[in-house]
This record gives sequence, structure tokens and C-alpha cells, in this order.
Amino acid sequence: MAKKKTPEQKGPKKVDNPNVMGLRAQVLEQPITETLELNYMPYAMSVIISRAIPEIDGFKPSHRKLLYTMYGMGLLTKPRTKSANVVGATMKLNPHGDSAIYDTMVRLSRGYGALLHPLVDSKGNFGKVYSRDMAWAASRYTEVRLDPICQELFRDIDQDAVDFVPNYDGKLTEPTLLPTTFPNVLVAANQGIAVSMASNLCGFNLEEVCDAAIARIKDPEADLLSILKAPDFSTGGQLLYDAAALADIYRTGRGPVRLRAKWRYMKGENVIEIYEIPYSTTVEAILDKVAELVKAGKIREISDMRDETDLNGLKLAIDLKRGTDPDRLMARLFQSTPLQDTFSCNFNILIAGMPRVMGVGEILAEWTAWRMDSVRRRTWFVCKKKEEKLHLLKGLKRILLDIDKAIRIIRETEEEAEVVPNLIIGFGIDQPQAEYVADIRLRNINKEYILKRVEETATLEQEIADLRDIIDSPARIKDIIISELEGVKKRYAVPRRTEIVYEYLQAEQERASAVEDVPSYPVNVFISKEGYFKKITPQSLRMSSEQKYKEGDGPYLQWEGTNADELLVFTDKQQCYKTRLSDFDDAKASILGDYLPTKLGMEAEERFVWACAPGDHSAQILFFFENGKAARVELAAYKTQTRRRKLTGAYSDRSPLVCAHLLCEDQEMAVGSSDGRCVVFHTASLTPKTTRSTQGVGVMAVKARHKVVWATPLSDAPIVNAARYRARSLPAAGALLKEEDRGEEQMTML
Repeated sequence: MAKKKTPEQKGPKKVDNPNVMGLRAQVLEQPITETLELNYMPYAMSVIISRAIPEIDGFKPSHRKLLYTMYGMGLLTKPRTKSANVVGATMKLNPHGDSAIYDTMVRLSRGYGALLHPLVDSKGNFGKVYSRDMAWAASRYTEVRLDPICQELFRDIDQDAVDFVPNYDGKLTEPTLLPTTFPNVLVAANQGIAVSMASNLCGFNLEEVCDAAIARIKDPEADLLSILKAPDFSTGGQLLYDAAALADIYRTGRGPVRLRAKWRYMKGENVIEIYEIPYSTTVEAILDKVAELVKAGKIREISDMRDETDLNGLKLAIDLKRGTDPDRLMARLFQSTPLQDTFSCNFNILIAGMPRVMGVGEILAEWTAWRMDSVRRRTWFVCKKKEEKLHLLKGLKRILLDIDKAIRIIRETEEEAEVVPNLIIGFGIDQPQAEYVADIRLRNINKEYILKRVEETATLEQEIADLRDIIDSPARIKDIIISELEGVKKRYAVPRRTEIVYEYLQAEQERASAVEDVPSYPVNVFISKEGYFKKITPQSLRMSSEQKYKEGDGPYLQWEGTNADELLVFTDKQQCYKTRLSDFDDAKASILGDYLPTKLGMEAEERFVWACAPGDHSAQILFFFENGKAARVELAAYKTQTRRRKLTGAYSDRSPLVCAHLLCEDQEMAVGSSDGRCVVFHTASLTPKTTRSTQGVGVMAVKARHKVVWATPLSDAPIVNAARYRARSLPAAGALLKEEDRGEEQMTML
């Protein structure tokens, strides 16, 4: 009995819809999972396998089809031809339109400059990889041919080194891979975005890649970092060397590489010239960002910036104002603009039709295994050709025994079709040998010719034996690959274009100290209880010192500092926001000021609780909690190497925070509870901690249903008889506050 299908197995279900323009229409209902499986998955796999992700030869299908078409047109040896001719011919293999094919050709061209070793020798305007807006000429105007290095891509193409498959209409064949004699996948930069995955391959110097491949063939555990120093990019620039980051990239295939522009200062003209930029950006992106900074007033040292790129190459000119330090300005530009950028490596490659993210060592191992198979196939192809020739010559050797008999057989045969069968019978040879003998010209039927041919048999037998030994010997195949790599390196190696900066860590620290070119002048800081911030200059404060607050708000914190000071702002969510006083505009006493939760982008329902200027981070912060504990935390714990805007876990969350105080030197503190008790203790009894979220130690033993409600330096408290409240040991229960020690100001604190 047939098994009943579930609704998912029945497929689309027809449903009548009577409300479509008064007519009855049929709507097909289909589960979304079935739609994805039947409609979307084939598209996704096609994009991944047949379009966006490169394979072990370093090419996507579009690259391979274009280059193979040009090879078939003889453009490896012939003069250049119009790009339109190549585009049209490529459409026999790549039916995605002439525009897509021409764009592919542009990226591979010498004129565009995206590759360290361009594969297309171009003539005409092909744009530039470092320009976003520079358009290339139409294909009818430009001319192309294959670059000489393409000989290494097609060297074994006619010797069965790779598989061939039919094209899309089955009328032609094309290679599935190109038999590259060097690891082109690591030399040619490549980028692709597929469905749910991407690939981003950076280029490496050809000489270093060949040396690394040779080293790994000889020793699979060879250290790559000492040979393959770092990525190399066609636009030059500088690479900030980080051995740990590179080792991670070489191991995992993923990670960032930091790049920086090259520049020089023309002292006589007071101009900075930028002549090489990171591979991952464009001149337009740099100009736009610098213009944005100048317009916002964040950079005031630049009077003009322009693009002076010409036939001699890239050049961005920055006119400086008088007295500008070019080193400090460039340090700021490196931090704020794409003049310093990051290239994110993602070595995702198709291996046997499956995408894999691999490190450099794995890629070299896969390429070596694939190349060994190609060399073995090539050797087998040559061996079979020689064996076929040897077989024919052995048949000719039998004719040598009686040339007259062969002539007599041919002469006495009445029909042409019987010549070959009669030779087979007369000399005991097979049909290919008989065909070969029958096709010998009359002038060559002499002992001299036949003896010379027969002498080749000994040589052929030796060559065939040698070829068979190669096929059976992986060591000999590796030697052949190493020899080919040495030849490629000798013929095509070029110096590195991207300079490696090894001491950049020290340079970064020096740069960081020079970056902050913020005007430093005295200011007074005022923060209200609700978190309204005002930064007022002494001159403005002298003109009007009466502060304005919202109804129900009032003064909370106040100190003197400079405009360049750092500011730490703490919230009730145990978070600390880091900013600078220079990020706030100078204000007047007559305005409310900046609302810190809005200015700093705090989270919803997050409230301001306290703030301070850390200075040189040598002081400590005293946190007082409702449970009677106090934590003394080093300000150095809030110091970061990078300019992070927010720190989580800024203080302990075990009990609500009552207040905090900046402690520059040890002093006596007074702490009060909700039941009217007070404790006075010396801060020297608290040990400083480097952990921000430390719970602290108990300073006041609070009774059940009561809590600490205030804490202040003893010098600021209205306490007259301090000895009454001093603790002999901590925690202490404290003593009830007398009337004369309460003070109206004390009662209104926090």
C-alpha cells in the first residue's frame, strides 16, 4: 500500500483567490524551506563554485576563460589586437556580456595596476586601481595581448596537464584549471563576494613565494615567516610589520594587515607630497576625508589639498600653513584618514569544488600536490607519445631485414586497400606499424634513412625508461617543480613594492604622543547632579559666575583644568566613558551645558553618577557602596593604549554606588549611614587595587535595613569633634552624629 504523503512532500498547493480584479485566480502555496532548496540553493552554489571564489591556480572562471581565449588567439606571440576583438571571442566561453568581460580584462591589465605581475599587456587608458572615479576607455579604443609571464600559465596546456570540459553550448572545450608553474594564487591579488562567504587574497612577492614553495617542498615544516616576509601590494606604500599577526594569518588564512602611505616633505614649497597609498583605498576617499576634517575644524594646518596625479604616477599635494610641523600633521592624518588603512585577509579558495579557508602553508601544500599531479600527467602524455613512436620504429626495423620484400609486396598488390593487410601478413607487424611503413615516400626507401630511424629506438627506449621512472618517483617530480620555480624566479622576479616597517611599534608610541595637537588653555569644569556639563574659560567666568541649572537640579562637581585634559564619566550601569574636555565646546555660565548621557551616547535609562579628570593616572579613586564597603582603585586601571570610548565593569556591581572621590594623597574620610551614624577612617588603611571591579573592604558595619548614604573628606565635613567617630579598626559601627556635627550642608549630601 502506498505511503501517504505529508503536506511538505506534496509540493505546491493550488488555492483559489476570488478577489483579484473580480476574477478567480490560482495562487501556488509553497513552503519557504522548499523554495530555498529548489530555487535559492542552486543559485548560491553556482555563485560560490562558478563565479566568485578563486581556485588553486589563482583564477576565477571569468579570468580563466578570458586568458585561455587570448591564448587561443595567439596573443602570447602576436602583436596587440583591439580589446573588443578579445571580448567578442571570449563570449564563446563566457556568456555574461561584453561589459563584464571587459571589466575583468581591465583588472588583469598592466595599465590598471591591480596586480604585481599583470597578465595582460595593455595599450591605452585602462584607469587606475588607486582611483575611484577615473574611467577606462571603451574596448574599441584599447589594445591588448598576453604578458610574457603567461608562458608560465600555459606551458603544459597542450600536454594533458589539466582537464578540459565543454563550454556552455558544447561546441568548444576549455580548461578547468590553468597549469601554472608557480603558486599564482599567492602572487595575484584576488577578491570575491559569493553567497554567505567571501574571499580576499593579498599578493606576495614572486621571488619570496617561489622561495617559500621550494622550502616547503624540501621541508614541510620550514618556517615561512623567515622566507615569505609579508604581503606585497602593487600600489606600494608601507606595511607595519607585526610578527604575531602575520604568523596568525599564515596559520589560519585570516587577519588584518596594516598599510600606510608614503610621503615626502618639499621644504622649499612647504608642501607634503603623497606618492604611494594603501592598496585598500583610493585617492578620492583620502581627499574626501581630509576635506571633511578641514571643514569640521579638526585640522587647521592645511591650506589646500589637490590631486596632481599625471603620467608620472600618483601624487597628492598638501599645502601647509606657515609654521606647521609636517611630521605631526601626517601622524594625525594617518590616524584619522585612509592614508593608513587595513587590508583584511581571507584566504578562501576552492579545492576540488569545496571552499576552504587555508593558511599560507596549507595553500602551498595544496598547490604542490596539484602541481605534482599536473607534472605527472604531462610526463605520462610525453611518455605515451614516445612509446607510440617507438612502436612504429620497431615495425620499420623489421622492414630493414628485407626492404626488397616490402617493395615487392607493395608493387604486386593490385588494390590500394590491400597494401596494409599484405604488409601485416608479410612482416608480422600490426596495423599502425604497417600504415607508417606504407606512408614512407619512395625517396626514403633506402638503407641510410631506415638505419637512422632505427638508431632512434635505443634513444627512445632510454627516454621512455627515464619518463616512467619520473612518473613513479615523487622525489623526481618535486625536483622538476623546484627547477621550474627557480626558472620562474630568475626570469620574472622583481623587487618588493611595499616597504616593510619593522620598528613601527616604537614609531606608533612616538606618533601617539605627537597626535594630540589640542590647544591647551585653562578652563573651569562644572557638572550638575543630573549630568549637565559646562566648560568655561576663566575670562568668561569672571564676566558671569552665576550658574544656570534646571529646576530640581543643582551643582555637583567642579574643578580647574586645561582644555587638553582627559575626562572619565561613570554611570549607574558600571560603565566608564572616556572623552576629552576638548571634545566639548566652551560654554557660558548662563546656559545649561551639554547633557552627558546624550553627548556620550549612553544607553537607554543609563544615568550619570560621577566624573573626574585622571591627569597622569597616578592617583586613585575611592568608591563607597551602600553595603558599607569601600574600594580604592588605581586610575592606571582606566588607562588604555587605544582610544577606547567606553569601558565596561568600571566598578563593582555587588552593591549600589553611593559616591566616589578622587584621591591624590592619603587623608581622613567621613562616612555616614541612614541611621545617623558616622565613621572616620584614614585612607592609608585601604590597599590600592588594580582590578576595576574589586568589591573593596568593609569600612562601616551597617545594621539591617540601613545603608551608607554619604561619604566625604573629613576636611569638607562639618564635624567638630572628629575623635568621637574615628575607627580603631575596620569595619566599624561608628557613633551617632551629635547635633553640632550634623550641619545643614552635611544633611543634604547625595
